[in-house]
Amino acid sequence: MAPSDTPAARGRPVALVTGASRGLGYLIARELADRGHDLLLCARDEEGLRPARDDLEARGARVVTVGTDVGKPEAAHELVATAEREFGRLDVLVANAGIIQVGPQADLRAEDYVQAMDVMFWGLVRPALEALPLLARTGGRILAVTSIGGKLPAPHLLPYGAAKHAAVGFAEGLRLEAGRQGVSVTVGVPGLMRTGSSRNALVTGKAQAERSWFTVGASLPLVSTDAERAARRLVRATLRGTPEIILTPLAHIGSRVHALAPSTTLRLLTAVERLLPGPTGDGGAPRPAYTAPLPGWLRRLTGLDKAAAKRWHEHTDPAPDPGIGVAPERTGTPGR
Repeated sequence: MAPSDTPAARGRPVALVTGASRGLGYLIARELADRGHDLLLCARDEEGLRPARDDLEARGARVVTVGTDVGKPEAAHELVATAEREFGRLDVLVANAGIIQVGPQADLRAEDYVQAMDVMFWGLVRPALEALPLLARTGGRILAVTSIGGKLPAPHLLPYGAAKHAAVGFAEGLRLEAGRQGVSVTVGVPGLMRTGSSRNALVTGKAQAERSWFTVGASLPLVSTDAERAARRLVRATLRGTPEIILTPLAHIGSRVHALAPSTTLRLLTAVERLLPGPTGDGGAPRPAYTAPLPGWLRRLTGLDKAAAKRWHEHTDPAPDPGIGVAPERTGTPGR
């Protein structure tokens, strides 16, 4: 590519999106592509990024993909260096990579907390700090995709909630200081979304029962929100420089009530926890949810989640199975 034909020379903005192979990350990348951005996409598996890349290139974006684990210290430098080498600029960083382990505290391991922090805390901190000098050249934007789980606790999601609380704290603090460099930080706080990602959650304990309650919550229209709409709102808020955006009415209510009356919400959520499956004491590695098939009657209640999984590449980039090392779809074994 000749220097005069680089994205920097053309003035075309560039966005780096982590966790972009499927679900919300893919939809955020698609929204940015439709708004004229070229894209650097990151996910754990290069092969899993291919369907997303093909879709986004068809929308007119130039797309570069990097298969790397953002939980590793060297990943941030690799990503930012790739952005500068391939595009010559960076305008938007979307830290979206995530992992979620579903199960009672007694069935989780210390390694699960380490993994959650690596992906969702350090996977935000390291890329953000590494990208700041490049973003400062363009007056860039950072979107930290956190969660309502970073504002108030949720039962049977302890590693996830701990990492998201840390991510919220870092993103809010960075917002205060990055402005000196001309960089805006937006804290995205989604509630439950219909992305289809529940099939790729990692479940432990009574796996089928844990998957059932989690999938139902991600499927009900009055509880969860449409993922395409969520992506549009997150990108719009980021490009406008909005400090924080909370998605879904329940997330708004929950965060406000917990801020005003934390003792009340903790008592209520403790009562909710008593209704969820109890621990097994097995202490095994969490397994991808799709390895615990839902009963037929429950599948009929979760049609929206199932449809979202097919549309937003949750099947083409499934979570790895810690027990066998390869997801069933990768080996040709039919999924659920």
